[in-house]
Amino acid sequence: MRMTQLLPLSDQSIANAAGILRGGGLVAFPTETVYGLGADACNAIAVASIFTAKNRPEFNPLISHVATVNAAFALGRKTPIAAALAAVFWPGPMTLVLTREDHCPIARLTSAGLDKIALRVPAHAEAQRLLTAFGGPVAAPSANMSGKISPSRATHVMQSLAGRIDLVLDGGACESGVESTIVDCTGAQAIILRPGGVTRDEIIRVLAAANLDPDIGNPPAPDSDSAPVSPGQLASHYAPNAALRLNVETAATDEILVGFGIIAGSGDQPLSLSATGDLSEAAAKLFDLLHQLDAMKLPKIAIAPIPETGLGEAINDRLRRAAAPR
Repeated sequence: MRMTQLLPLSDQSIANAAGILRGGGLVAFPTETVYGLGADACNAIAVASIFTAKNRPEFNPLISHVATVNAAFALGRKTPIAAALAAVFWPGPMTLVLTREDHCPIARLTSAGLDKIALRVPAHAEAQRLLTAFGGPVAAPSANMSGKISPSRATHVMQSLAGRIDLVLDGGACESGVESTIVDCTGAQAIILRPGGVTRDEIIRVLAAANLDPDIGNPPAPDSDSAPVSPGQLASHYAPNAALRLNVETAATDEILVGFGIIAGSGDQPLSLSATGDLSEAAAKLFDLLHQLDAMKLPKIAIAPIPETGLGEAINDRLRRAAAPR
C-alpha cells in the first residue's frame, strides 16, 4: 500500500512529481483530455507498476507523452501523414501511432512488445510543465482502474487509485473530458484506431490540404480475445458498475434515463449530457456524469441517442464500450 499524496499544482509539486518519476514512481496529472497516470516510459519496472496499479492487461499498449514535436519524432518514425497531422494538431488531443525508431529508448512493455508506439504532445500547460521538468517520455494511460470510467477530476483519481500510486497533481476539471483521437500513421492511409477530441472531418481536411489520401481507414471491430494495437480498443472499457443501455428515448421502470437534447432525463432532478444538444458539452461531461451515476449505485442506466457526427463519434465509441458485456 502506497501513501498517495494529493497536491495542488505549483512549482514545488511539479518538481516533486518529476523527482518521483525519475525514481520509478507513479504520478497522476491533468491533461486537456483526462487525468493520466504517468511513469518513466523508458523504465520497464516503472511501466510495469502502471499495469499493476490499474490492474491492466499487459497486452494493452500505453501512450507515451512528450513535451515537443521534435521529441516525438526522435522516438517514432515520421511519415507524411504523421507530419501533416502533427503540424496542425500537436500540441493537442491527438495520439499518433508510429513505427518505433531503432534507437528508441522507450521500454518494450510500454508498447506491449509491438514495433509501433503511441505518442502524444499534450497542450495542457501544467502537463507541459511536468514533461519539461522530467525531461523524457512519460507513459500515461488514464488514471483509473482498467476498464472503469476515465477520470476528469483529481477526486476521480483518488477514488480509484488512492493507495496504489504516489502522487496526484490536482489541476481541476479537464477541459475536454474525452480522450485523444488515436491515428495509425504507419501506412499509406491514416487509420483512426480510437475516435476522440479531434474529429474525423478535421483530420480529412488536414490530409486533403496536404495533398495526402483523405480516405480514412478503420480498424477491425473490437474483439476482446485479440491484442489491441493501441490503447482504448478493448471491447469492454470505460464501464460503470451499473448495466448500460444506449439509444433510449423512454426508460424502463427500473432504469434512470440520461437525456440529451430534446430528450430529457428521468427523475426529480433530470440528468442530461447536454440539454441543448451540444456535443462539446456532452464530451466534457461524459465521464464526470458516469462517475456521478456510479456513486448513486443504480442497477441500470439508459442513455438517450447521441448523433454520430463530430464529437458524437467519440462519445458513442466510449458509450458502446461501457455498455459491452463484461
